[in-house]
This record gives sequence, structure tokens and C-alpha cells, in this order.
Amino acid sequence: MEPVPEAWHCGVVVVAHPDDIEYGTAAAVARWVRQGKDIRYVLATSGEAGIAGLQPAQSAPVREDEERASARIVGVDSVEFLGHPDGRLVAGLELRRDIAAAIRRHRPEMVVTAHFGATWFPGVLNSADHRALGICVLDAVADAANEWIFPELTRDGYEPWAQVRWIAVNTPTPTHGVDVTETVEIAERSLAAHRRYLEALSATDVAEQARAQVQTASQALPGFPAERAVGFELFTVTG
Repeated sequence: MEPVPEAWHCGVVVVAHPDDIEYGTAAAVARWVRQGKDIRYVLATSGEAGIAGLQPAQSAPVREDEERASARIVGVDSVEFLGHPDGRLVAGLELRRDIAAAIRRHRPEMVVTAHFGATWFPGVLNSADHRALGICVLDAVADAANEWIFPELTRDGYEPWAQVRWIAVNTPTPTHGVDVTETVEIAERSLAAHRRYLEALSATDVAEQARAQVQTASQALPGFPAERAVGFELFTVTG
């Protein structure tokens, strides 16, 4: 298994919900920030349907604040919410356009997203939002480069961007790895910043929940020379 390429400066992580990054890729983000890379977060929703018993209008600002706090812990200052409805993402032109616009705004070389397969592993379904978001990210990279697919973006001042070189998808079946041996602890603190969300999920201590999840997400990968690693399926973008 080869390492994810790191000869790039700007990366954008695009996910569906607050906590999606922290559940899988935050340790890799922390490593990249330490290298001096410019990482930005783009979230399709505010996760407003994610806390049982808390109305979406009350939940959205809580979850946005927790995501910003989580991002700051790993060194990310740019966190953007696209305003799509939590739990009702649709894989279609509207979501593709909004992600393409974000790619044009941030102008990354690397785009990172979360697992969007039908299942996490046999018998355990992935969420509808994750499935819709991931396929739109793949398509939006091409959309961002093409001046004719969403010409209104150019009229709005978002010039086409064809310099994305890779798309890295955090997945249970990776082709590439990132050595996160030195950044696991910071990833645990980043996930634990989603305190209100984690408290609603389980009576288990928040720090313990975060530790268990990050440990699971950053295990050693077969054939990859690192004590702890985050795995990705890597797509090379060709013109």
C-alpha cells in the first residue's frame, strides 16, 4: 500500500455533516496542517437533524459551533456550511453545483471526502446523505473545471478551476494510507469537541467515545509502514 501523495499545498475536505471529518480523517488533516498545508472544510449540511430531542433550529448553531471548535483543534480556520437539509441530501445538480462553486472558491489541489459506499461493511448500511454527497464530490471536481456545465458560476465570479490533482476518499477498503502515528491524540480531542452531539449518542464518557472511534479509524493498515494510519481510496484526476 502506497502513501497518499503529499506534494500539494491546498486541500479541501468536503463532507455531509459536522463530525464526519472527525470520525475518520481528522488525524490525517492534523498531519497535513503540521506540514504547513492550507486545509479548508466544506460541509453540505449543518447536521441539524442529528441530535434527538433538540429541534433543528436549535441544533444547527450548536453543531456548527462544535465543528468550528473541532477544526481549530487540528489547525483549520476555514469552515463553510452550504445550507443543504440534513438527512435529505439529493445526489443531483443543485448539490453538484454548490460543491463545484466551493472548489472554485478554495482552489485546491487535493479534495478529500468520506466513505459513500452503500455499506460500511456487510450488513451495516451507510447513510443516505453520505451516499449522495460522495458521488457529487467526484462529479463536482470535473464540474469545477468545465466552464460550460455551470456557466452561472463564472458569471458570479467563480472562475473554472482545473488544478485538482487527486480525490482521496476515506474508506474501509483503502488503496493508500497516511501515517498518523503522531496525530492520533489531537484527532481524539477534535472529535471530543462535538460534546453535545456525542452526549446525545451515548451515556459513555465523551472522551472515551472519541478515543474509541479514533482508535478504530486509525489502525495499522496491511502493507503500509506505519504504526497508525488513515486509509483512503485515491483517484488521480486527469484533464
